[in-house]
Amino acid sequence: MLSNSVRAAVTAFARTLANEVATLGITVNNIMPGYTRTDRLEDLAQMLAKKEEISIADVAARWTEEIPMRRLGEPREFAALAAFLVSERASYITGQSIAVDGGWIRSLL
Repeated sequence: MLSNSVRAAVTAFARTLANEVATLGITVNNIMPGYTRTDRLEDLAQMLAKKEEISIADVAARWTEEIPMRRLGEPREFAALAAFLVSERASYITGQSIAVDGGWIRSLL
């Protein structure tokens, strides 16, 4: 519940801020990561494996089964979007929330 509430608040804040600073040529966007192969995700997998008394591989398999692309994201894929959004080529993109999640988010918003 807390995560969903905070996510909605951050999205609304970014959209409001984007509108307020747009005339200054400043863009504000959200990048919404899915399961991405990071140290934090590995730590989480270890904690869940220990708690549920299963292997880390089983935890990872469960996650990848939820992702339509059937794999975890790589940090470089997240970074590629971030680099694009701060480039001149993205100068007309603002107030957006863009998922980098292999299709994991299935809702419209």
